[in-house]
Amino acid sequence: MASFLRGKQAGIQRDFSAGLDPQLFAIDEVARYGINSQVSALAYDPVQSLLAVGTKDTKFGSGKIYVFGQKRVSVSLKLPRKASVKTLQFCADKLVCVDTKNDLSVFALDTTRILASYAPPGLITAIATDSTLDYALIGLQNGEIIAYDLDRLSLAPLRIPNLWRDRNPRAHLLPVETLAFHPRDIGNLLIGYSEGAVIFSFKHNKPLKFFHYELPSGAPGGDPQANPGSPARCPRLTQAIWHPTGTFILTGYEDSSFVVWDPKDGRKVLARTIQATNVDMPGASSQIVGSTRGTLAIKEPLFRISWCSKANPDDTGILIAGGLSTTEPAKGLTFLDLGPTPNYTTSSWQILSEHFERPKAQHTLPTPPNAEVVDYCLVPRKSPHFAGSNDPIAIIALLASGEMVTLSFPSGHPITPTNQLHVSLTCVHPFVNRIDIAFVDRTRWLGMVENRSRGPPILKGGAEPKRSLMKFANRNVIQTAHADGTIRVWDAGHGDEIENEEVLEVDVARALGRYRDIDVIMMSMAGATGELAVGLRTGEVAIFRWGKNRDFGRDIPHKETKSFGLETIVDRAEPSVKEGLLPLTLLDAQHGPVTALKMSDVGFVCAGFEGGSITVIDLRGPAVIFEASVSDFGSSSGKHGSFRRSSNSQSQAKLEWPTNIEFGVMMLDGDDYSSILLFVGTNLGHLVTFKLLPEATGGYTVRLVGTCTLDDKIISISPINTDSGDLAAATQDVVASLRSGARINGVILTVTTTGAKMFKPAVAKGANKTWDQLLCYQAAVVKFEAYTYALVGLFGDGCAKAFSVPGLKEIASTNVTHILDVQRFSEAIITPTGFVFGWTGPSEIAVLNVWGTGQDLTRSLDKLFNPQALIPPRPTISNLQWMSGTQYVTPADMDMFIGGPDRPPSKRVMEQQRADEEARRVASRQPTGSSSRAGRQPPERQEEGYWAYMQRQVQERTENLSLAGDNMEKLEDNSAGWADDVNKYVSSQKKKAVMGLISHKLGF
Repeated sequence: MASFLRGKQAGIQRDFSAGLDPQLFAIDEVARYGINSQVSALAYDPVQSLLAVGTKDTKFGSGKIYVFGQKRVSVSLKLPRKASVKTLQFCADKLVCVDTKNDLSVFALDTTRILASYAPPGLITAIATDSTLDYALIGLQNGEIIAYDLDRLSLAPLRIPNLWRDRNPRAHLLPVETLAFHPRDIGNLLIGYSEGAVIFSFKHNKPLKFFHYELPSGAPGGDPQANPGSPARCPRLTQAIWHPTGTFILTGYEDSSFVVWDPKDGRKVLARTIQATNVDMPGASSQIVGSTRGTLAIKEPLFRISWCSKANPDDTGILIAGGLSTTEPAKGLTFLDLGPTPNYTTSSWQILSEHFERPKAQHTLPTPPNAEVVDYCLVPRKSPHFAGSNDPIAIIALLASGEMVTLSFPSGHPITPTNQLHVSLTCVHPFVNRIDIAFVDRTRWLGMVENRSRGPPILKGGAEPKRSLMKFANRNVIQTAHADGTIRVWDAGHGDEIENEEVLEVDVARALGRYRDIDVIMMSMAGATGELAVGLRTGEVAIFRWGKNRDFGRDIPHKETKSFGLETIVDRAEPSVKEGLLPLTLLDAQHGPVTALKMSDVGFVCAGFEGGSITVIDLRGPAVIFEASVSDFGSSSGKHGSFRRSSNSQSQAKLEWPTNIEFGVMMLDGDDYSSILLFVGTNLGHLVTFKLLPEATGGYTVRLVGTCTLDDKIISISPINTDSGDLAAATQDVVASLRSGARINGVILTVTTTGAKMFKPAVAKGANKTWDQLLCYQAAVVKFEAYTYALVGLFGDGCAKAFSVPGLKEIASTNVTHILDVQRFSEAIITPTGFVFGWTGPSEIAVLNVWGTGQDLTRSLDKLFNPQALIPPRPTISNLQWMSGTQYVTPADMDMFIGGPDRPPSKRVMEQQRADEEARRVASRQPTGSSSRAGRQPPERQEEGYWAYMQRQVQERTENLSLAGDNMEKLEDNSAGWADDVNKYVSSQKKKAVMGLISHKLGF
């Protein structure tokens, strides 16, 4: 009965919620965007062109693995137990993960499912995989190394004991810190223990060299506070890596120093830090002056070191995360560009030492201020070998805050993740401060394809499945405002096929002409025109419009031009953007932070400020056509009404500012024509109605119509057409129909935190409902199917509730606390079609459909693995090393060393053998010339084992030596023959000379 009376009081004769059954209000989780928790691990596969991201186990979500590919390709993998991801590594068609619960998990990329989970007999401290091997070597806390068979999903027979105890039997706890395969000879393994490093040979089954770093008394090492009387000490090892060709090795230590060694004889080439060299010499200085005079700074630890190379593996550089002073003004990654490596066989020891002591260049790859890089992931162009550091084009760095930043390599220029990385990764690149949703026309959105200069794509792998396409539905276009002042605009979809997957980027900082104090707190986008209004905490309102950049490719200085209260900022467009959302005009009202903002579809913008003022902009100028303070509305002329049960005299002393703004078209109470109306709601519950009237000059004027006092803060304003139940929004078609005298009967449904009111503007004649001691944080009128509507809200008890229109009777209620964060209900957005965009954590957004069937988020059907993308052959030893007698171990030999002689070939090896056999059959049918035969390896050599390989090597060396002996014998014979000919010629000349002299004497 109460709901029936509310409809009559509001002047509505129809029930727009007729037929809405409570069972129809069921929440479907359609999609999730972002990262559920703090990022803890990164891995990149250049063969499949995929990026894996692991997260920590926090109160916002358990540890999870995300694998991203091109465009919107994304698959999430769950860990077997609730834990945090520690390490991620791609290995051919598998992804290997180590978590904080000490589980080794193996995931298949082709099926995107977990294959096995193994808990070793000890704490995992290091792991090493290679794309040509079917094994994962696991370093344990007790110093032992075991192998896990990734193909048989079981433990392999190989077990390497703690090798360092052979050198120091008194050592108790020596965990394995790092493991690294030789980049060219996979038969050698570099093992880093806490006291030093060891090179282990699989073919000899014994350690070859030990590397122990000991600082003598008085040597500073990496400690900036060391003095000449410092005792001898041995820093703890944290890093151990190979030179890209295996010519040297590098070990890093917890005191921020690192040492370059000669792996052949075990000698130390150079010990240094980022700032100082020869730090292992007594009397050397490694002190760093702090920012305050007379103080010393503390160094960061070495988080990670990579020995990078260009396409030529001998042209190298060292990339370091950490090791800088804590007071260093420019934070970031340090790159030591070493240049081409000197020839080891012909260079003196001094030349080798100076190569590392005096790099060709040293520079810092900058990161955001006060941001500490704790890990990074290199993005190689092609090769997965050389520890993933061969010819990288970019670096994806992980900051201590959990954010990510992408830099070009080696220049260090920031790379925007827009259209380079998945949209979920942009939510932590950097963090998102605020989101907003625009209901954009499909045709309009398909035409909004940004034309921007950009580099080669980083992620190119994976494929999306075909989904259903809602051709006639408007698009849910989301705008995300980031901490660096960047706004990204992209289609979040309806769980359907997304036709335009491109992401638009807006640089608010450049539009304002500064790069500090850029905090976007309000956004509003027009669905019909694509115009975007942005409000900042500092009080500015910037407006962007789609168009072509007249200054494309040119960075011209800004010319300050102000007119009609606005500043023109067209010349602040990004030079790299040829067509896109470009800056148009700027409003700097200086009335405090923007608290409410609305961009209409018909060319008007209204902004409200914390100082209590509102400003209306007509974009036809553009020009400011109205400015006023909400505190003056009560005393202004116009109609007044109230829903308050009792007056509150103290409210007059409180500060008042706008909280919600909406445009609509309808007839006011007492009018016989429809008008463009502007509704402004405040934090004290005042609803102010304005009328926008055309002028003879072609412009518009804003006139106050009336005010209404409600119970509490206004969070939602919905103008409703009482004839159809649809929203009486100010669309282009409706406004155009006003010229022909169209009449629209309408009411306003206003929602506050404590209740809802429905009345005909501008007076308070209508019905109201309270929320029964619950607080409402977000609400909107949504449509179900053709002509059925309901009021949907998010409430403080963690439920989403649906109410009838106009009766405001509760239809259904569903708890959503298992999906959304209740504390961020006020930041959620409810669309007119029933989609709810809400936060699940600091950096993840869930998309819900209130008219669903109660289904949870479905498993992604995206494909990750491409079987046509083949792993390139692993680099091998040089010809000089081969001629000198180095025994090369093939990956096939490693199967015998690690898996034992009885292990059958793996599935991947058998598939590769079948592919090779097919290639040989094809090649045998094609005649080739002698030159091509000379350069091709015999087919039978591709499958030979270790002992057959050694036998062939010995035979070839014997043949080469025999050939050399034959050549020497031929050379000796030729030399002897040449000498005989010379002797005969000399004898003949002597004989002719004597006979000539005798003839001359005798007178002949």
